[in-house]
Amino acid sequence: MSSPLDGIRILDLTQVQAGPSCTQLLAWMGADVIKVEQPGVGDRTRTERAVDPDIDSFYFIVFNANKRSICLDLRSDSGRKTLLKLVALSDIVVENYGPGQMERFGLGYDTLREANPKVVYCTIKGYGTYGPNAAIKCFEHIAQAMGGAMSANGEVGGAPQFVAPGVGDSGSGLHAAIGMLAALRQRDNTGESQRVEISMQDAIVNLMRIRMIDTLNTREPVPRVGNRVWGGPPFVYPCAPGGPNDYVALVLAGDSWDSVMALAGRPELIGDERYATNESRVEHATEVEEIVTAWTMSRTKYEIMADLANLGIPVGAVQDTCEVFDDDHLKAREMIIDMHDPVRGNYQVIGCPIKIDSNEIEIKPPPLLGEHSEDVLSSMLDMDQGEIATMRANGVI
Repeated sequence: MSSPLDGIRILDLTQVQAGPSCTQLLAWMGADVIKVEQPGVGDRTRTERAVDPDIDSFYFIVFNANKRSICLDLRSDSGRKTLLKLVALSDIVVENYGPGQMERFGLGYDTLREANPKVVYCTIKGYGTYGPNAAIKCFEHIAQAMGGAMSANGEVGGAPQFVAPGVGDSGSGLHAAIGMLAALRQRDNTGESQRVEISMQDAIVNLMRIRMIDTLNTREPVPRVGNRVWGGPPFVYPCAPGGPNDYVALVLAGDSWDSVMALAGRPELIGDERYATNESRVEHATEVEEIVTAWTMSRTKYEIMADLANLGIPVGAVQDTCEVFDDDHLKAREMIIDMHDPVRGNYQVIGCPIKIDSNEIEIKPPPLLGEHSEDVLSSMLDMDQGEIATMRANGVI
């Protein structure tokens, strides 16, 4: 059975997280992703946050599985011409260089379209390529700041806080993947090249839609309220034995209050008008928090999770990152995978979150720097060993 993106070839000129997270998803769905890296350097995440200077860091590993790597110096005339030959044989070119870098390489959209009139070109930038801020460089925390995420995250009276998930980088990658797939369909319908543009700030604003509702209603900024997102009692409660992540996230809406009170041994509070409705629990939020906390602190987070799940109440333990890697449910869903390769040894990786019945792609280790340079040049461009040796001697590959 073929995978959904069999036959689609992507030239991946991205690094760090926004682009690599996007192309890795597409590789996991069957696309042939050729990662184009600078000779002798590669994606900077190969060395950033590395534990061993001789082994690629997990920063690189978690975003670059199932790709091929070719080294190509795009600053050289030979490297530029070689890339354009590869563009002619590819479906997608995606890059997340700083503003104007592709044009400085002499590889702007018009040039790529000349090489391949049907190419899909995707560019990922902090603020996009137009608008007053287009020339400003951007990183994850900056996108979160400019997109409204930081302002709405944090404790009452506290400073704006960074959001742990990569909503700016990986969030942009998800938007890019969706845009590229739509552009492929349009390309196939019209036979014409398509251009996709993703702004990290735009992606954050889109992901903030649910938090923007109050502002649309009131025209006031969304306040920071910690774990009391909609006011009232918190969503998260401490559990035994009181460690830094011994907490449980639960829902007290509807009839769940009565069930929790029964489990807590507080039958006298079942039906109590002070706590019977969502509105009344908001009015008595401090009392509700004290009552529920007295119960949750008597049990572990997993015991509470099991008790409430058996009653059909939405619930989840607050798992630390080690517990996530040990989660049997995630392992059953192949989201946590044991990996081995000769260079890096045994390790765990995060799997593909998109499950498609027809997709039987095996998750493979990320490529070593330039691992597939010779194979790509010989198989795709019919270069002989002499030509490849000359390019290598000149530092082009």
